[in-house]
Amino acid sequence: MAFDFSNKVIVITGAAGGIGSHLATDFAQRGARIVALDLNEGRVKSLIDTLSGTGHSYIALDLTNRDAVNDAMKQIESQYGRIDVLIPNAAITTTDRFDVRSVESIERELDINLVAPLVMMRLAIPLLHASSDPRIITTVSLGGIFPLGETPMYTTSKFGLRGAVLSIAMDMADKGIKVGAILPSATDTPMLHREAIEGGNTLQFLDPPQKTQDVVKSFIKMLDKPTFERYPKPSESWLVRVAMISPNLLPKLMPLFRGRGDKGHKKFLADLEKRGLARRDGNEWRLTEDD
Repeated sequence: MAFDFSNKVIVITGAAGGIGSHLATDFAQRGARIVALDLNEGRVKSLIDTLSGTGHSYIALDLTNRDAVNDAMKQIESQYGRIDVLIPNAAITTTDRFDVRSVESIERELDINLVAPLVMMRLAIPLLHASSDPRIITTVSLGGIFPLGETPMYTTSKFGLRGAVLSIAMDMADKGIKVGAILPSATDTPMLHREAIEGGNTLQFLDPPQKTQDVVKSFIKMLDKPTFERYPKPSESWLVRVAMISPNLLPKLMPLFRGRGDKGHKKFLADLEKRGLARRDGNEWRLTEDD
């Protein structure tokens, strides 16, 4: 049975980002009331102003600030009285290698990507129970299955989040809340654009990055037919899961795909340049938004 979006209160974190903004836009068009949470107040306010329908709102906050998250829950309770669908979507990644990055940056990335979603989910439980059909759908990543050496803290956070969501899904199944995760592969978003120019893992570009619309479709499928996990690109999910049957073979497997990934990376950079999103500066690449 197709999910009825009409008048549903859907809370999205990282709502001003590539995936979050597309989720908000699509769901609003289907009749949902969107509560958009994001660190960037200007961008999230602009998003709300573009949404069709009525009853939307935004909250600008740092998700690592527990008091701010508590206040957000109180604001949602006061304005809406419930949460029908919670989508912990916010995440960051950097290409700083593990042996040179600061301890503080390690802690912050884990806090944003792993701890903050779990805190948000826990604090939202009373408002979810106020819904007649509560859902939690978390944005994880294929990086939660397959390790990426260039982004170890992102991999750490997504491995942990995937395990946590699976455990919580089993725990909440008999308590009336449907919990699941979407595991996208590389997606054409500003986060991937930055990672591409800063030297992220080129294996992400074995195939052209998927569009955000592909990820949105997986969320809709999850709402129509709840399950523990969904993959926007099932073929890629099978590839990484097969590769992880024997992790000790990874050093031998990686070089087999590296050349194709490097070529895909160059094509993606050229596409960003063609779209006016990046430019070559000598031997380096820059995002035009940084100019």
